[in-house]
Amino acid sequence: MDLKTYIEKKRFPEAVYVTRPMMPTETDYYSYLSTIWQTLWLTNEAYWHQKFTEALKKYLNVPELVLFCNGTLALLIALKILDIKEGEVITTPFTFPATPHIICWNGLTPVFCDIQEGGYNLDPRKVEELITPRTKAIMPVHVYGIPCDVDAFSALSHKYALPIIYDSAHTFGCKYRGHSLCSYGDLSVLSFHATKLFTTAEGGALICHKPEQAKRAYYMKNFGIADEETVVGVGINGKMNELSSAFGFASLTKVDEEIKKRKEIYKLYCEGLKDCKGIQNVAEPKDCDWNYAYFPIEVDREKYGITRDILFKRLRECNVIARKYFYPLCNRIPYYAEREDIPKVPTPIAEKTAERILCLPMYGSLPYEHVIKICEMIKTFPEWCEE
Repeated sequence: MDLKTYIEKKRFPEAVYVTRPMMPTETDYYSYLSTIWQTLWLTNEAYWHQKFTEALKKYLNVPELVLFCNGTLALLIALKILDIKEGEVITTPFTFPATPHIICWNGLTPVFCDIQEGGYNLDPRKVEELITPRTKAIMPVHVYGIPCDVDAFSALSHKYALPIIYDSAHTFGCKYRGHSLCSYGDLSVLSFHATKLFTTAEGGALICHKPEQAKRAYYMKNFGIADEETVVGVGINGKMNELSSAFGFASLTKVDEEIKKRKEIYKLYCEGLKDCKGIQNVAEPKDCDWNYAYFPIEVDREKYGITRDILFKRLRECNVIARKYFYPLCNRIPYYAEREDIPKVPTPIAEKTAERILCLPMYGSLPYEHVIKICEMIKTFPEWCEE
């Protein structure tokens, strides 16, 4: 059998996407919507916004939480409430572009630091080498929900009096050493985008540890308005509406079951790929109640026989929509690569990882037979080495 025939035989009739949103039941959601139709209150801290905020605080066990219409604006405001006017923020290139984008939106300069060997997160030792008088904050990302070295970053924060803002977009439901992963650092930001484990279609939240920070964040997301006649400062419109709030509230009770299902799928992938040379899947992080939000693999061309890009292409031909999270690196995006004011820091580990990484489909409703079939494809594709 040649490759073309094999692909035609194995191709899924419908696309198998890298993720599918966890939805509330239609009955639950529609019943919540009836309240909105009765009150005609669509936004501005209405009933479901308040209920959702309190439910999230309880679920995540965090002291202060401010809802936003998306995680990017929440991250933007996280920097704003620290009142940093100029300088540099050290972050990772192995992330979604929103992370460095919000640094630039705040008039600050991103400094890209390499990630840890054998991992995906910002390396605190290399971060320390980049700290200068211009450094105003550090923004690590808990990539794939894997905890950063929070102890090392806490030590850097105290040593250099620098705030730590965690981009926690991937971490919903993750606990580290028995505490929500959002409990670490000075501020943390969650994303509720449709591609995330927990979604409000679009949405996000800022986790604060001080009431005054949460209050300031609230003002900033509401045009700087404190009440009908009082504007306390410059703000934007970052509020979450009632439709999204109700969607999130209706979905919250399903999260634990979704994580449980994803864990079973994770195990199935690991079993299916355990003897596949050149394919390395991510290990479950230690001391962590993980959320299994992603299933990334690394492709070692020398051992596997074909490149990550060829595997990506062949999976696409079979209607498996895997994704190169994260490629290209943010410091390789032309806007950042061409800026002369951004230090050109070598990031060899991140570059190697970005060339090898591939995220396979992962969501609670993914049929087991799909996982088994995808593993079979991955193990079989190297039989055709032509590129």
